[in-house]
Amino acid sequence: MVEPTAVSLQLQIIGVVQTLGLIGIAPLITGIMRKVKARTQKRIGASIIQPYYDLAKLLKKDEVVSDQSSWIFRSAPWIMLISTITAALFVPSFLPFSPFNAAGDILVVIGLFALVRFFTMLAGIDVASAFGGLGASREMMISAIVEPALFLTIFVVSLSLGGTNLTSIASSAANQFASGVIIMPSMIFAVIAFFVIMLAETGRIPFDNPATHLELTMVHEAMVLEYSGKSLAMVQFSQSIKQVILLSLFVNFFVPVGMLTPAIGLSAASTASTALSFLAKAMLVSALVAFAETRVAKWRLFRIPDLLAVAIASSMMGVVFFYFWR
Repeated sequence: MVEPTAVSLQLQIIGVVQTLGLIGIAPLITGIMRKVKARTQKRIGASIIQPYYDLAKLLKKDEVVSDQSSWIFRSAPWIMLISTITAALFVPSFLPFSPFNAAGDILVVIGLFALVRFFTMLAGIDVASAFGGLGASREMMISAIVEPALFLTIFVVSLSLGGTNLTSIASSAANQFASGVIIMPSMIFAVIAFFVIMLAETGRIPFDNPATHLELTMVHEAMVLEYSGKSLAMVQFSQSIKQVILLSLFVNFFVPVGMLTPAIGLSAASTASTALSFLAKAMLVSALVAFAETRVAKWRLFRIPDLLAVAIASSMMGVVFFYFWR
């Protein structure tokens, strides 16, 4: 067996550290979004580290499980959490490298997200609750339109940056930015589509309102309404991890400022600066998402396909511009 070189071993260690960091800051990003939303609405709001306290409190509480539920309801939170953590292992953040670099394909990440969505819907239906069935049916309708839009957007990104391997995409984006190419015309349309899809995948306004428990507006919350205690903590944590993964993909694809490149080199100072740069970008994008939420209202369910059609049309325009501007 060939012994790994010092550089590759260092990359593996940094890759694991950045994955742990990505998971660790997930509740912080949620707290920042809640704080920005509260301030924009002229409220003080809770501390940005409140989600950590909420998770710790839920982990100490007992669970109340419906007698109508099966093993699906009990195992779904574990599947959600394990799937999102596995997806985080594929995603580079401040370093264009991930622990699962060889198999770090974005299609695998999309598949893991689909697995999370599938078991979330099953858990909502499994307890024989009217709210769970309502949320699951709405989620199925939305996901049936979101997934084609997401694949089209990834197609534009892979055409523009070369391939679907996340490490190569992040490296290509960083190298293009370092060489003076700020953004390609095809990527302008891709960023519009990806932003809309990111709102849909994370259940933000105008698609869903994560802070509501009203029957007319619930989608994701309706499916997980029966959870409590440790299971609810895992559900909320997995949702936060999914949100930070999508934010990481967004900043690495479209705002690769400060990403490590071969010209910069790998050192303690460069690694620390790129980590701080990534954290600042993630916080800024999350604040912009929260600010945008306060400027729009929750759309009616049957108007949501119109917004997703905009994402699909924008992705198709990105494909057209890629071939015309080459």
